[in-house]
Amino acid sequence: MMSGRSDSTVPLAVKIVVSGGLGAGKTTFIGTVSEIEPLGTEAAITQVSVGIDSLEGVESKTSTTVALDFGRIVLDPAITLYLFGTPGQGRFSFLWDDLVEGALGTVVLVDTRRIEECFPALDYFEAQGAPFVLAVNRFDGAERFEPEVVREALGLSAEVPLLECDARERGSVRDVLGALMDRVVGFRAAEGRPAVGAR
Repeated sequence: MMSGRSDSTVPLAVKIVVSGGLGAGKTTFIGTVSEIEPLGTEAAITQVSVGIDSLEGVESKTSTTVALDFGRIVLDPAITLYLFGTPGQGRFSFLWDDLVEGALGTVVLVDTRRIEECFPALDYFEAQGAPFVLAVNRFDGAERFEPEVVREALGLSAEVPLLECDARERGSVRDVLGALMDRVVGFRAAEGRPAVGAR
C-alpha cells in the first residue's frame, strides 16, 4: 500500500472547450489561466487566407490557431480543468467534433466588434445540447454593450449565462470558468445525473 496518498486527494479531471470566432481571444484566455506552459498550434496568417478568413476589425492579427490550444488549471483540490481551444476559422471546424468529445462544457468567446464571427460556434454548441456559457471579451477601444443587448442580438436563450470578461486577466477568466462549472452542475442536476466530482 502506498503511503501519504488517498483517493480523496486525486482531483477529478474535467475537459472544457473554449471556442469562438477568429480573433475572439481563445488563445489568450487559455494562456492567461493555465498553470502549465500552454500548448498552442499558432501559424502565421498568410496570403492563402485572403478571401477565406475575414480579418476586418483584427487587421493587426499575424497568427492564428490551426488545430488547438491546450492548458490546465486546478480550480480547487478536487477538480482539475483541462482546457481545449478550438480554431476560429470555419475551414478548420472539422476538428471540432474531436475536440468536443468527452467535454463537460464550453466557453464561447465573443468579440462584439465582429459579433457575426461567433454564430458558427453558437449554432454548433446549441445543437450539441451540452452546457455552455457565453463570455463577451472586452477589447481596448471596443464599444461596450449591455449584456441583454448582446443576448438579444445573438438570439441567446435566457438560461444560458452571459458574462463580460477580459481574457488577459486571470481573475476574470477564473470567474468565467466558475460560471461554466455552475452551469455544468445545474445541467447535470436537471438531467438527474450526479454532480461533478461526486463519487
